[in-house]
Amino acid sequence: MRITDLMIQETMIMDLKAVTKEAAIDELIGSLAASGRINDPVLFKEMILKREAESSTGIGGGIAMPHAKTKAVNEPTVVFAKSSGGVDFEALDGEAAHVFFMIAAPEGAGNTHLRTLAALSRLLIDAEFIAQLMKAETPAEVTALFDSKQAVEEAAKAEREAAKKREAAQKDAKNKHRESDIAAPADQRDVSAVASTPFVVAVTACPTGIAHTFMAEDALKKKAQEMGVEIRVETNGSEGAQNVLTEEDIRRASGVIIAADKNVEMARFNGKPVLQRPVSDGIRKSEELIRKAMGGEAPIYRSDGGGEPKAKDAEKGSIGTKVYKDLMNGISHMLPFVVGGGILLAISFLIEQLAGEDHPLFQLLQTIGGGDGAFHFLIPVLAGFIALSIGDRPALMPGMVGGLMALNSNSGFLGGLAAGFLAGYVVILLRKAFAGLPRALDGLKPILLYPVVGLLITGTIMFYLFDPFFSWINLGLIDILNNLGTGNAVILGLILGGMMSIDMGGPFNKAAYAFAIGVFTSSGNTNGAMMAAVMAGGMVPPLAIALATTFFKHKFTEQERKSGVTNYVMGLSFITEGAIPFAAADPLRVLTSCILGSAVAGGLTQLWSINVPAPHGGIFVAALANHALLFLLSVLIGSVISGVLLGVWKKPLERK
Repeated sequence: MRITDLMIQETMIMDLKAVTKEAAIDELIGSLAASGRINDPVLFKEMILKREAESSTGIGGGIAMPHAKTKAVNEPTVVFAKSSGGVDFEALDGEAAHVFFMIAAPEGAGNTHLRTLAALSRLLIDAEFIAQLMKAETPAEVTALFDSKQAVEEAAKAEREAAKKREAAQKDAKNKHRESDIAAPADQRDVSAVASTPFVVAVTACPTGIAHTFMAEDALKKKAQEMGVEIRVETNGSEGAQNVLTEEDIRRASGVIIAADKNVEMARFNGKPVLQRPVSDGIRKSEELIRKAMGGEAPIYRSDGGGEPKAKDAEKGSIGTKVYKDLMNGISHMLPFVVGGGILLAISFLIEQLAGEDHPLFQLLQTIGGGDGAFHFLIPVLAGFIALSIGDRPALMPGMVGGLMALNSNSGFLGGLAAGFLAGYVVILLRKAFAGLPRALDGLKPILLYPVVGLLITGTIMFYLFDPFFSWINLGLIDILNNLGTGNAVILGLILGGMMSIDMGGPFNKAAYAFAIGVFTSSGNTNGAMMAAVMAGGMVPPLAIALATTFFKHKFTEQERKSGVTNYVMGLSFITEGAIPFAAADPLRVLTSCILGSAVAGGLTQLWSINVPAPHGGIFVAALANHALLFLLSVLIGSVISGVLLGVWKKPLERK
């Protein structure tokens, strides 16, 4: 497939008008939407901004490559655009971006499309080619440049493959000669047999695996060729790992370069000099990375069988950031069990109301979704994956067992949180404690020492300290919640509902939801009062956006009005994140309006003593509430308050 099959001329923007990063993104998305290449501009922008939050796609050298892989894309497309004035795209070199490639890949993009996008990324390393693109005045000229350049690259690739075959044939011949030369005196043997070319290995990876992964690969290969260094690069892209490094490659390499913005398999590099850097450094600092990897300037990597980085240049964050990341790892892995089990439980409750508890379908769904099925794994999975995030694979098993002990001892959600952090840090301490053991015992650490000793320590502390302590707290909390007066319950509902809108899926939102889940699971799924508050609060933001774009049309662009319609569905489904693009564009007005409405909705659920016995589902589980109409009324009142406030407060669009 040619690159120009994806880079269609009707989407090209030869004179980008935008002067800011977000405006440039909007203009490029507008071209995709106008050509029908995407079906949900809001979702697509959300995914673009999510990728930008991980690291800027302004790669330097005047190039920006915003990209996303999402179901919002109908057909794989690359939008080419250029700006004579330049746009501050927060590029890695601080320079303005003049050439833009917005890559839109559908979730089911085939390997052919992904390889074509990878080929595009590799072409952009050539500064002379970029200069030619800047001089192009029409879409036809851009297409011709790419077709010509790709043809040259394909010819060069064919020549390289032919050269490899010739080299392999020569090596075979040399090996045969070497075998016959073994008996010869040392001074008569082929000197080239002991000569060696410097050799390094590298792994490149970016979160989406579409662009930066392959640009870093190509930059490292080109620079290595210039430096006379042999290199082998493994890419962790959208198609999965390609050119996977072998044990022989790693053993032979003098150093390892990890140019990646996501986790890669690290345990295989144990004992090797490893340089860990962002993928952008692989593109712009390839010479420095190769030189350091060859010169022994990289720290020795020690995994101890777990894969936890020990390199001094590994990225470090604040304690709060680390704790949040670990907690979110547990919650994100727990959520599928919450949603899957919760929806099945909700359906079972509906069947119980219609057919009674003896109906076989009710019993089946209760078994699958309830305490003997999906819900039985909530706390163990939460604890296990918190531990995994902290101590890597050796901590997973002690964490899950600690979570199971918390579940069985009534220490519940809080005990599970404690078990996860306990197991993770126990394994870290064991790594330090066993660091002085003979190297011959390294193989026993991950399969014997960490599992046995880690489980023993975690289980003992859980049994004698954490389980009794958190059981007392947990049961006391449930008792307090069950006996809250109306006034206190309303205040708690206001707080929980408002928290759902503060960051719409971020730490505050997750904290409120986790609290409600903890109460829900600890009370045997009977206390859904807190769940009613957070569900109502979480439904308000997207519904408020939808109402505002419907009844205050003159204050929103056509694209925003179209996106607003999708927020009706998201809001009714309890998907708060549907409001994120609007909040990112106008945080003060959107967040303030949504927080007020969500707080009101959460407070009303407690004022009217509403109980929702399902942890997810939005309007689709509303019928299960003890006061279904009042629950819907709470959501409606909160949404109207937020929607009207936003609509009145928002400034009208400037007329052109």
